[in-house]
Amino acid sequence: MVRKTVSSIALEAVLVSIILCMPIVFSDDTVPIPADSAKINSWFDGIVRPLTARKATLDPALVTAESKPKVIKLKSDGSGDFKTINDAIKTIPDGNTKRVILSLAPGNYREKVKIGMYKPFITFYGEDPNNMPVLVFGGTAKKYNTVESATLIVESDYFNAVNLKIVNSAPRPDGKRKGAQAAALRIGGDKSSFYNVKLYGYQDTLCDDRGKHLFKDCYIEGTFDFIFGSGKSIYLNTEVHVIPGDRVATIAAQARVSDSEDTGYSILHSKITGSGGLAYLGRSWKSAAKVVFAYTEMSDVVNPEGWSLMQPGHKKTVFFGEYNNKGPGANMDKRKYNKKLTDADAKPFISLAFIEGSKWILPPTKI
Repeated sequence: MVRKTVSSIALEAVLVSIILCMPIVFSDDTVPIPADSAKINSWFDGIVRPLTARKATLDPALVTAESKPKVIKLKSDGSGDFKTINDAIKTIPDGNTKRVILSLAPGNYREKVKIGMYKPFITFYGEDPNNMPVLVFGGTAKKYNTVESATLIVESDYFNAVNLKIVNSAPRPDGKRKGAQAAALRIGGDKSSFYNVKLYGYQDTLCDDRGKHLFKDCYIEGTFDFIFGSGKSIYLNTEVHVIPGDRVATIAAQARVSDSEDTGYSILHSKITGSGGLAYLGRSWKSAAKVVFAYTEMSDVVNPEGWSLMQPGHKKTVFFGEYNNKGPGANMDKRKYNKKLTDADAKPFISLAFIEGSKWILPPTKI
């Protein structure tokens, strides 16, 4: 028998108390999303813990940036800290290392905003989720080219937006006017998140351009190719609405060009709304387009064939996957070019590890 001394017992007690007081870190982003939609938020909250509980797993630059955030108050009548959003952004230096939160009061902000690649760690925060601020402009491809037409363009890393409407107010393309495409948002920075953000447009509404992104509890509407680009993104609990009226519609036009390119869209526990059976889930804008829908409710707006190709040769190189979807639009009897995913096939697409979430995703900003 080994006898413990008073000092050894005291040391053990100290060590136990230290362990018990240590924050619990649950940041395993490989945990798959549950099949039950009612469990989405508890699953998400269990992985995406607050900053204080996850400093060891997050990008060091992000930890530093979040330590002392700066808040800039803006009002649509110009009576805030700055007259416009653009004026506020001009004051943020290139190479910024601290989080800057633009807190937006309700109202319409009528301006075209571009955040350059050297201004990271910017947040757009809508103060009232029930009366969200609206960023609105009417740029078109004819005037700016497609990707520069967006009302909000973000090229910097670690951007996030919460409780915001982004609108491109240009007229609906009629098939006659050249350059009528009009984007609401182009996101080209890495590690960017969007919570309760609503995007309004017609053709090319969202340019999910490049980098890893999360869209949670969002709304995206459009007519043709209204989610497009080379991003690697998860769309979670998001409504994708197909505006009726065109002879054909396409939701996702993903631009991966080869298997070596680490991009693609994973659309999870979302809803595809609309009617008419004319909307393709996606098309091969580029030769190796990668799009997956899982646990998503699909209305009869979805064309029974599901997917389309830009060129016949893309049939061998695209990755169009479907997994445990439901609704009239999820019937795969007439599908073309898609793959019905097995549990093993779906695994890489149904966790936050798809976008390395444990390194950078934080809960929605609160002020």
